[in-house]
Parts: sequence; C-alpha cells; structure tokens
Amino acid sequence: MESHQTLSIELGKLLLKHQHILTTAESCTGGGVATAVTDIAGSSAWFDRAFVTYSNEAKMEMLAVQASSLASYGAVSEVVVIEMVQGALNHANATIAVSISGIAGPAGGSDDKPVGTVCFAFADKKGWQKVSTQYFMGDRAKVRSQAVEYALKTLCEYLGESS
Repeated sequence: MESHQTLSIELGKLLLKHQHILTTAESCTGGGVATAVTDIAGSSAWFDRAFVTYSNEAKMEMLAVQASSLASYGAVSEVVVIEMVQGALNHANATIAVSISGIAGPAGGSDDKPVGTVCFAFADKKGWQKVSTQYFMGDRAKVRSQAVEYALKTLCEYLGESS
C-alpha cells in the first residue's frame, strides 16, 4: 500500500505538468483526499478547494445534487457521485475533480450496499469521466484510508497516461 504522502507528491507533480487544478467533493472520507494533498508544500499551485458534503442537504446546497437522485438511488450511488463531481467542477476554480460517497461503517450497510461500499466519480473539463464502485474491507479507518488511496491512485493513473 502506497502512502498517501507519496501518492500526493506524485499527483501534485502530474497536476502541475498538465496544468490542472484539483477540487474534491467528499462524503465518507470527510475531506481525507483534500487533507492528503494539502499536506504537501506548494499544493496551492494545483489545489483549489474541497467540498465536504456529509449530509444530503450539503450535497444539494453545495454541489447541486438533485433531491430526486438522492431519493431514487441513495447518497451512496454512482448517479449521485456523478452529480457531485460535476457540481464540484461547476463551483470551483478547478479543471479536474474527484467525488466520493460511501459506507465506512461500522453501521449503515445493507445487503445491497454493505459496509465498505464506496462510489467514486472523476472528471475533468476536457470531458474525461470515470465512475467506479469499490468494496473495501476493514474497520472505518481502513475503509476511509483505502478510499483516499484509490482516489489518489486513480487520478495519478489518468494523468500519467495523459503524458
């Protein structure tokens, strides 16, 4: 498992190289991706802002997530993270974004969405989009840490392929 610091340093270099500015829209990670990237000195050159939208109300107010999407699919759904990532791009001075919503546990899971279910959406202003649902094992801290790592790695992979 790569450290968040190592991944954040790599991500910062790639964002600078491609002249991208990052924003995040996080729910279950509580700003973990934003913390990881802003722990790196100089991150103000490639990071704009974070939206920590833990409640459904915050998702609607800050990111323009539709109430109908939340009612039909739930906060932990690919439909909602797509709306979150687009809302983040629309409400930030950024060119690339990640959104995350999941069930970190220990409670809150169901048969359809067990604890450890985390949905991600990634997008940039050039039209790239990736949506993924991952299933992580472990306690709350481990699920959250794995979600942050997955987000950082996915952004690095995309930007690395764009070289």
